[in-house]
Amino acid sequence: MNANSTIISRQKRYREVRKVTLIGSVIDFLLGVVKVIFGWLANSQALIADGIHSFSDVFTDFFVLYAAKHAHKAADEKHPYGHGRIETLATVALGIVLITVACGVAYDSIHRLSESENLPVPGVLALAVAILSIISKEWIYRYTVAAARRLRSDMLMANAWHSRSDAISSIVVMLGIAGAMYGQPYLDAVAAVAVAVMIAKIGFDLVRSSSLELIDTALDREEVNAIRKHIFDVKGVRSMHMLRSRKSAGDAIIDVHIQVDPLLSVSEGHQIGDTVRRRLLDAIDVVSDVTVHIDPEDDESGSPCDNLPNREQVIEALKQCWPHLPVSAIEGVMLHYLSGEIKIELDLPLSIVHDTQEARELVSQLRNACVLSYASDIQVRFKV
Repeated sequence: MNANSTIISRQKRYREVRKVTLIGSVIDFLLGVVKVIFGWLANSQALIADGIHSFSDVFTDFFVLYAAKHAHKAADEKHPYGHGRIETLATVALGIVLITVACGVAYDSIHRLSESENLPVPGVLALAVAILSIISKEWIYRYTVAAARRLRSDMLMANAWHSRSDAISSIVVMLGIAGAMYGQPYLDAVAAVAVAVMIAKIGFDLVRSSSLELIDTALDREEVNAIRKHIFDVKGVRSMHMLRSRKSAGDAIIDVHIQVDPLLSVSEGHQIGDTVRRRLLDAIDVVSDVTVHIDPEDDESGSPCDNLPNREQVIEALKQCWPHLPVSAIEGVMLHYLSGEIKIELDLPLSIVHDTQEARELVSQLRNACVLSYASDIQVRFKV
């Protein structure tokens, strides 16, 4: 997929998310207004509390719209990992607001319970509004879930379940109103407290999940195991270590070290790493970015080659070891840093030797003259 088609696909996906969310937000707002007004007219504290719950869904809907807009922005110089953490911070703030609202609703309802003799009895109108809310919220839930599955959007799926929680709270309200109408007026206030607990639970879950994301908590064990399996399915991967994962606004970012044959060319090792990256991006929807580090050996607990000299220092040391040998025409030097030592491969022109015996003697002299403690082996290739 080229850059233009990627941008078009991203914009189309954003428009669909926006459409689904706007429809839900309009219904949530109308339900909130109807519940609060008719809850007040019908003397139902539980219905008023449920109306506040519906307004919380409106806040969530606008949060989803805001987050979707920024989530589809490309990374820039100031935000190389994208803008997903803006959504995370907004979620924390929303969760705190919901918890605060829930505490206020619960306090007022408990205060009403302490004056049980003055508790009003809600009427049939309140019961009808509660039933209307159940039907409407269940429809929103099913509509949003279908879109979330089609668009593979965890954010929409979470918003759908927020709507389902509102439908459940409306059922509690309906039962409380019905109980109050049949001679148990305190049940309406009890239902209001139950709804407040549900609101607080939603707020707590939002704060908890977003806080874990802010401190870069790893993905679930099942997701990590799936990532491991896909990595090992790539041919050329011998082992892996230092697999790190984190989430940003529902997307997963992966960093991993893979071990390949230490004598592969740089380009082939890169190709294996690029294959791992493409496989994870294609196979796991939640993964949005993958960084693959290629290792010739396991360096998880430390690199044994950290203190070895660099290329220029090694070549200079070799020249000092071979001042009188005919190697001034060296065409190439390949160094393999492995297990705390350096394996040296030399390319020499075939013209500096006359026969096979002379070539063997030269190789023997090179090896004997090399007194470098870190040189594990010297291999020589004579090239035409």
